[in-house]
Amino acid sequence: MRCHSRRIPAALAVLAASALLLSGCGAPDGGGDSDSAAGKVEGQVTFQTWNLKARFQKYFDGVIAEFEKKYPGTEVKWVDQPAEGYPQKLSADAAAGTLPDVVNVSPDLAYPLAKAGLALDIGKAAGKYRGEYLDGAWKSQEMPGMPGVYAFPWYLNTGPVFYNKDLFRKAGLDPAKPPTTYDRLFADALTMARNSDRKIAMLAGTPSIEDFGRYGVRLMDVRGTAFTFNEPKGVQLLTHYQELYADGALDPQALTAVAESAGRKFEQQSVAMNPGSALDLENFRRDAPGLYRNIGIIDAVNNTGKANMYVQGLMVNAQSKVKPAAVAFAHFATDQRNQMAFAKQVTVFPSTKGALDDPYFTKEDGTDATRVRVAAAKSLKNAVNYTPVLLSDQMKTVLRNAVARALQGKQTPKAALDSAVAECNRLLKTG
Repeated sequence: MRCHSRRIPAALAVLAASALLLSGCGAPDGGGDSDSAAGKVEGQVTFQTWNLKARFQKYFDGVIAEFEKKYPGTEVKWVDQPAEGYPQKLSADAAAGTLPDVVNVSPDLAYPLAKAGLALDIGKAAGKYRGEYLDGAWKSQEMPGMPGVYAFPWYLNTGPVFYNKDLFRKAGLDPAKPPTTYDRLFADALTMARNSDRKIAMLAGTPSIEDFGRYGVRLMDVRGTAFTFNEPKGVQLLTHYQELYADGALDPQALTAVAESAGRKFEQQSVAMNPGSALDLENFRRDAPGLYRNIGIIDAVNNTGKANMYVQGLMVNAQSKVKPAAVAFAHFATDQRNQMAFAKQVTVFPSTKGALDDPYFTKEDGTDATRVRVAAAKSLKNAVNYTPVLLSDQMKTVLRNAVARALQGKQTPKAALDSAVAECNRLLKTG
């Protein structure tokens, strides 16, 4: 299953990047003495975001004005880059020594910068703020094989799953008891396929790395230096999906499905479960009232008791000439008040402790947006980021192709995952 956060506006989507090609970027494995952020908060801070200015200029102008008022003698220069080519822009700036003081990154983008010594260890420089953030959000900014935390956690996202109560009912399943674990999901999916003469599939997509994580598979070794998703539990998961595909419990086009096509299958009521968002729910109300009347909302199925967390962060350049001001601004922009204000403008969630207990995230008012927001916020309190920061787009393609071979019977699940892990680890070593 694929999380709906891939379908939120591009300005807030977590862009995946393989690796940034860095050269001449300072000491490896952290910033050493550069981690010192003591000193007077003053000077001009260059702040770079990721395709946010078109929609949220007023919000950010307000944050910047308040910061400059709080710290006389500071100035924040805001630079907003387009989403397309953002990883390449970071790479070029890193190589040229022109990386901004505060940079909007996802963990996969922060990793190569941290390895190159360009990301300030926030845990060392500003560890006093750790208690302000959710534990899972703070840990999401840790980097494999490196001590430290390399960005302030910023906004989060996750996604509930929609299910079609009417299709459950017609298949002889209790619509009041949708599956919450993978064993139940697999059993119910086979029942639905059998009782609908293979006309209705439970799912529209093949398992992603997030599914392996939610299933309880160990994705990497304890040192974070090698992938391990071919362990027996991973083989077990893929074997179950192979059975679903053979028995019609996966949509026939699952091997080539993307989030948009899976959403259309759900809207056409040929698939019974699919990740979604508040925007999807509103579209169903308008375009598919029959489906809308039968929509159920649950957390994404998992065996771990923890939902998947998508997270953005604000990284401080370890070579910044105004490090105290850069740290102060990154913390200011990610404090609870400012994160709450941002979350009320767009469907994202604060990474600060206590924010998700605000009535805005706990009280329903009968609207579709609130219905989804409350469900997602509840699951985020103990969510984790299952996708390893070292998993590049190229590696995701390797896994997707291996899954397809197994489902088609071209390889056993074990052989397919063994080959995928071997190739991903080769790519990991070669960079």
